[in-house]
Amino acid sequence: MPLNNKSKSWMDNIARLGLIAKGMVYVILGALGFMAAFEIGGHTNSDTNKTGVFDYIKEFPGGIVALILLAAGLLCYSFWRGVQTFSNTNEKKKWSKRARYFFSSLVYLSLAYTAVQMIILNRSDKADKNQYWAAEVLNKPYGQWLIGLGALVLTGVGIYQIYFGISEKYKKHVQQLNLHSSGSALLLRSGKIGYVSRGIVWLIIAYLAFRAALYNKSSEAGDTGKAFDFIESFSFGSYLLGALGIGLIAYGAFNFIRARYETFK
Repeated sequence: MPLNNKSKSWMDNIARLGLIAKGMVYVILGALGFMAAFEIGGHTNSDTNKTGVFDYIKEFPGGIVALILLAAGLLCYSFWRGVQTFSNTNEKKKWSKRARYFFSSLVYLSLAYTAVQMIILNRSDKADKNQYWAAEVLNKPYGQWLIGLGALVLTGVGIYQIYFGISEKYKKHVQQLNLHSSGSALLLRSGKIGYVSRGIVWLIIAYLAFRAALYNKSSEAGDTGKAFDFIESFSFGSYLLGALGIGLIAYGAFNFIRARYETFK
């Protein structure tokens, strides 16, 4: 069912708030990854997950208020993606696009829920949630196959993110931006770097999930913190992780650009 002009304007504001909140998460996540890579401020890779992002925000004066606003923004993003999943059912929209929207809605709803828990309980749980859920699923019939299927889905997400960046399809989000200025070209480059970096993180998390399925060990699975550990295990790993951190910051910045210039449909 199409939205009327009043509803569309309201939904546009919801989408913009959601994109700003999403951008903040990735900017902070990238900054934490960069600091962990070079041991700045005592940060380690164990801080580079969603709980670490929220903990980092809480440390600042007025951090609880900022976290409340961030949680509200993440709920806005989840709601917007949910509406996109089920809206205009009479119009032709690829099932794959609806599936991406639905997946995105669930991911950011989970993030918002974690933030709300930290606000209400005033404590953080730094346990790796991916390992927790892997353990739960592996205890079920056909658990290894289910984890393997989930890893395939994550692989698809990662590949698509990289493709989306390299093909420059992300430019459709900022059609109102003056594409001919040097400043705009720099801003758009942040989109390419950001999407590729995000895709790499998804692919590493997928690889860890494959290992959990293959060896039937939940400890092989992991979130962004373990993915960053994996990157840092390579030669010059700290530099690779630092570069990836900058890439995630770029992805966060591009979400700010989207919030400013995107025309929502």
